[in-house]
Amino acid sequence: MIQPRRIAYQGEPGSNSHAVCEREFPQLESVPCASFEDAFAAVERGDDEGPSADLALIPIDNSLAGRVSDIHHFLPTSGLHIVGEHFHRIRFSLLGVPGATLDQLQTVHSHVHALGQCRNVIRELGLEPVISGDTAGAAREIAEAADPTRAAISPPLAASIYGLDVLREDIEDEDHNTTRFVVLSREFIVPPRGSGPMVTSFIFNVRNIPAALYKALGGFATNGINMTKLESYMVGGRFAATQFLSEVDGHPDDPGLKLALDELRFFTTDVKILGVYPASPERR
Repeated sequence: MIQPRRIAYQGEPGSNSHAVCEREFPQLESVPCASFEDAFAAVERGDDEGPSADLALIPIDNSLAGRVSDIHHFLPTSGLHIVGEHFHRIRFSLLGVPGATLDQLQTVHSHVHALGQCRNVIRELGLEPVISGDTAGAAREIAEAADPTRAAISPPLAASIYGLDVLREDIEDEDHNTTRFVVLSREFIVPPRGSGPMVTSFIFNVRNIPAALYKALGGFATNGINMTKLESYMVGGRFAATQFLSEVDGHPDDPGLKLALDELRFFTTDVKILGVYPASPERR
């Protein structure tokens, strides 16, 4: 395996993705990307022209908002593989320019999801919500505006990066707001069987006929395999076939999972293993 040097993430410096990169991969250079597509491309292109990275850290699920839909379309065709997972408790702070006070505030800026996850404090302070493209970008915009009547809802890391004051901490409505991130690599790295709890992620297609999914998944039940994710989405705008993204506990070389995958292939098409990686202890 090539020793990684850079890790790409979607968002501006100070975002939750950036915070996870700094926490989990402090030895790597974090590379901000404007979009998920750019983050995927940074790893796909390797050392060619343009920004490049060895790994990407991408959010895939959130305990409140559900799946991050764009990712499920990029993953199957990207040529990248999942090599790890990390969970991050989402915390938001209310940030203002130095010297600003709560009673001065009139508007609050953030990503639409963050505004929706912090309704209580917005209502309490009587603020007008303003949608920004990114939580960390909102902090940058507030710093550039230097207006004490404007605040940002952003991760705490953004305060130190953009020189803002934390006017209130932990303002999210729910204390279980957690995002699951996956680590993507060009290399298909499979840990050896028996090296701890594993997760196997894969995709498959089924024809849109009665009992197709029932038959495809029967092998997991009969072989005692715990399936932790099963999500469907249309492919290419067609209604005649459906693609599924699934995750199960176990290693493909485990006898039970090996039999279940063999049976899956019999009843489906385009089965592709996206990754085999250690299960995070935070799954509990």
